[in-house]
Amino acid sequence: QVQLVESGGGLVQAGGSLRLSCAASGSIFSINAMGWYRQAPGNKRELVAGITKGGSTNYADSVKGRFTISRDNAKNTVYLQMNSLKPEGTAVYYCNASYWGEGGLPADCWGQGTQVTVSS
Repeated sequence: QVQLVESGGGLVQAGGSLRLSCAASGSIFSINAMGWYRQAPGNKRELVAGITKGGSTNYADSVKGRFTISRDNAKNTVYLQMNSLKPEGTAVYYCNASYWGEGGLPADCWGQGTQVTVSS
């Protein structure tokens, strides 16, 4: 089992920055990849950025050049640095981990979510 705890959300003006953190605990050795998703009211949850165990990253087109996902293996923590925030970035941001669960079956888990509000 893997547990995730997010932090770092808040209210920021357009053009500002925030850094989200996601601390993983439990069977962290089994984690294959982690990512950040967001869900705005009335919208589907969408991938914002992901990072694999090998360090490869991918981003949604809407955040490329503005957001950076990174990790600190010593702290078992993944970060999402968000710069030049836009009002359309207002959403609940969720951390996700994909890992090998019981019996070697693929599994994933989600954090509780953290609210990011960007004012215009």
